[in-house]
Amino acid sequence: MLRKKTNGVAKGPRAGSLLSSLAAKTMDRRGFLAASGVTVGGLAALSLTSGRVEAATPSTGGGEVVRKKSVCTHCSVGCTVMAEVQNGTWIGQEPGWDSPFNLGAHCAKGASVREHAHGERRLKYPMKMVDGQWKKISWDEAINEIGDKMLQIREESGPDSVYWLGSAKFSNEGSYLFRKFAAYWGTNNVDHQARICHSTTVAGVANTWGYGAMTNSYNDIHNSQAIFLIGGNPAEAHPVSLLHLLKAKEENNAPLIVCDPRFTRTAAHADEYVRFRPGSDVALVWGILWHIFENGWEDKEFIRTRVYGMDDIRQEVKKWNPEEVKRVTGAPGAQLERVARTLANNRPGTVIWCMGGTQHTNGNNNTRAYCVLQLALGNMGAPGGGTNIFRGHDNVQGATDLGVLADTLPGYYGLSAGSWAHWGRVWEEDLDWLKGRFAMWDKDGKSRAMMNEKGIPVSRWIDGVLEAKENLEQPDNTRAMVLWGHAPNSQTRMLEMKEAMEKLDLLVVVDPFPTVSAVLHDRKDGAYLLPATTQFETSGSVTASNRSLQWREKVVEPLFESKVDHEIMKLFADKFGFTDRMFRNIAIEGNEPVVEDITREFNRGMWTIGYTGQSPERLKKHMANQHHFDKTTLRAVGGPCDGDIYGLPWPSWGTPEMNHPGTHVLYDMSLPVSKGGLTFRARFGVERNGENLLADGVYSKNSEIKDGYPEFTMQMLMDLGWDGDLTAEERASIDAVAGPETNWKTDLSGGIQRVAIKHECAPFGNAKARAIVWNFPDPVPLHREPLYTNRRDLVKDYPTYEDKTFWRVPTLYESIQKKDFSKDFPIILTSGRLVEYEGGGDETRSNPWLAELQQDMFIEVNPRDANNMNIRDGKDVWVSGPEGARIKVKAMVTERVGEGVAFMPFHFGGHLEGKDLRDKYPKGSDPYVLGESTNTVQTYGYDSVTQMQETKCTLCSIMPA
Repeated sequence: MLRKKTNGVAKGPRAGSLLSSLAAKTMDRRGFLAASGVTVGGLAALSLTSGRVEAATPSTGGGEVVRKKSVCTHCSVGCTVMAEVQNGTWIGQEPGWDSPFNLGAHCAKGASVREHAHGERRLKYPMKMVDGQWKKISWDEAINEIGDKMLQIREESGPDSVYWLGSAKFSNEGSYLFRKFAAYWGTNNVDHQARICHSTTVAGVANTWGYGAMTNSYNDIHNSQAIFLIGGNPAEAHPVSLLHLLKAKEENNAPLIVCDPRFTRTAAHADEYVRFRPGSDVALVWGILWHIFENGWEDKEFIRTRVYGMDDIRQEVKKWNPEEVKRVTGAPGAQLERVARTLANNRPGTVIWCMGGTQHTNGNNNTRAYCVLQLALGNMGAPGGGTNIFRGHDNVQGATDLGVLADTLPGYYGLSAGSWAHWGRVWEEDLDWLKGRFAMWDKDGKSRAMMNEKGIPVSRWIDGVLEAKENLEQPDNTRAMVLWGHAPNSQTRMLEMKEAMEKLDLLVVVDPFPTVSAVLHDRKDGAYLLPATTQFETSGSVTASNRSLQWREKVVEPLFESKVDHEIMKLFADKFGFTDRMFRNIAIEGNEPVVEDITREFNRGMWTIGYTGQSPERLKKHMANQHHFDKTTLRAVGGPCDGDIYGLPWPSWGTPEMNHPGTHVLYDMSLPVSKGGLTFRARFGVERNGENLLADGVYSKNSEIKDGYPEFTMQMLMDLGWDGDLTAEERASIDAVAGPETNWKTDLSGGIQRVAIKHECAPFGNAKARAIVWNFPDPVPLHREPLYTNRRDLVKDYPTYEDKTFWRVPTLYESIQKKDFSKDFPIILTSGRLVEYEGGGDETRSNPWLAELQQDMFIEVNPRDANNMNIRDGKDVWVSGPEGARIKVKAMVTERVGEGVAFMPFHFGGHLEGKDLRDKYPKGSDPYVLGESTNTVQTYGYDSVTQMQETKCTLCSIMPA
């Protein structure tokens, strides 16, 4: 296996001669990257790894070298990858020098993606567990056996007893098709990783001003005069994004303020680093806002015209004087006053956050507090301002938009009868047939249509299996689990997950790699591994964090016996008998649905967020002409895309024929809507308690309505006298939906949107953002102590919620918090990312270039705590959690973490409570690096709105091993 390096010298023999020869040559960075791509194949030929499969052997013959343009499959920056392919083999790569996102740069993960499409550690063929051993089977056997068992479960327990867990690694087309597939199976028990990374962002931000996504972009940070970063570490999690932050810091002299319990690699770049106690984000932000309000630094006119409810915020913020803020957060008042003054004096400033802010039991409060800070400063709807939310996986934004979620159909339409009717029209489906696919559930004398009920979120799937049937709000327990492109070690409570996996009737893993799902359990049968391709072996679109769509070219044909996601879905549709219905408007070539047809189908339905203008043809044109786009504004200067914003960031209103350029900065009223301008969305009504919810006397440039206005309907067009602008075809389409009651979201012709924009109005209205969200448990964001807190003095003042049942499962809050675990578990435990790995780590720990860089799972411990606990740097320790689990890792004694706080990365798996599980992997598919998962000792805790898991502030104890 790989060896750890010390001072740059490898311990023991390594196949390093090619690397040495590369290092000895003089070449520029571009040449090195190109050459290193070839070297990967060379090292494989030197048997760095065993079990080389012929299909992946690099070509030694001649042939034209073809360059294919794809997008990195790791984080959400959207870096272009230029792949060099010869005779069907991927022989080298370069970063995309023309890409406005990565500007010719790659991080360590991006520079090594070629290995994922050639790596020997991939699954090579379908397998099933027989008597506790993995056995090779055919695809036909796999689909038939799995399908027969699912149909049996469906007959006995109903469609909700099969859980379809999707992936942020799907393309947009794969995401859309997966959600459609779940609908045709008849369940809302479908979800993906966004639930456990940014669901609290989507809920909090969407309920503040209308859309739950990054409002500006990585590139727009070039315009920022200040950068406030909380709960994020982009230097490791989104390394290339740091190019854009540092440009603002260096060229604008923009102060960088980093708030984090841990002194991260990002904090090392900060002008001001604020260390605070994990789980006290709301208190910290209110402490900053206290100084802003006290000094009158808020933007009063912006608040008057564009914000509802700020007076209620003021009342809460009054409680957070510097003394109370220091008591709760540990951050000194003088430092927060300095931060507040810096933000006030350097506008527009941007606010950036990641999972450090979202993964909490009150995560929705955190994200809304960040938004309120920006509203108070008047930093919204402005280049250089906004909330720049850095998403995690390469297509977690797209998979969320396309509806791989338990509570909505594609485009955030929800699950109401009207939402199903809309998508039924898009699919040209018999709505009664679709209703018949879902269960009806009778409880307490009432019948509920499960079609309209939220499913179980992925964060709670184990409770769907283990919870008593009578405590669930669905007909029966989960009996079959499909983990499609998901790392189970990215979820908490892993000992209970092991138990759930063993209790299932059927466990199916669909992935390029076996994942921890292959080894965590002790099953003897009823488990299957199906090899999916990487996204480099197919084509399709992917949405970066800034809402821009990019089109991936297929780099190579599927390797080994792997199949693309949409083909596997089609095979299951064949088995279940609804292929003709599901694909009635999507052509199929062989067994593979045509990707472009899938794009065009979601173009026809996703009017809510403007996923309608990004046709395959327009996206491909953008990829071919990346060099035409300005690197800051993202707008094309001349050429065939002239005036477009790169990737047509949603909303790109109307049909593709309308040629809307996309929207770079959400809610920017300085531009006409037709050129990418926008208002706040009128999503929450026009009045509340006698108070106006619409914008007050402000509007986007050239708008013919010179004030706030509600969302557009056919009736509104008629009232304005604008209905005459509709074509006969548009009017007929509108009449077929609901006549005058048809609104901009359900008009399949796009006519209502087109006419509204012709008059330079936003189809979704012009309203105020709301600082209070009256439909949430805490309308005004409140600080609440974590469930597992060692600050027992604060529990009385800032208690958690009452226990409740929602999202179909009982959820505990106060019954956990009332118990004091702090004496036995005194250390606060938090978690995060490393630059070398991504997600659960299965792909990246199977990559020799990355695995070499970090070979041991570890825990960071403050020197004072280490000395008090007799812990030595580099030695093994046991980390125990209050729910009974423990893991064995190496100690890293460091001042990165403060006293009383410990940190672990979440990318490791393959060990469980000190036991190495390597021999349980299918032969030749075990990752190079294994380790304990922090989530084995991470504990129970879920957000009060979205069921986001709590991973940033639990308790632990640490002792020498």
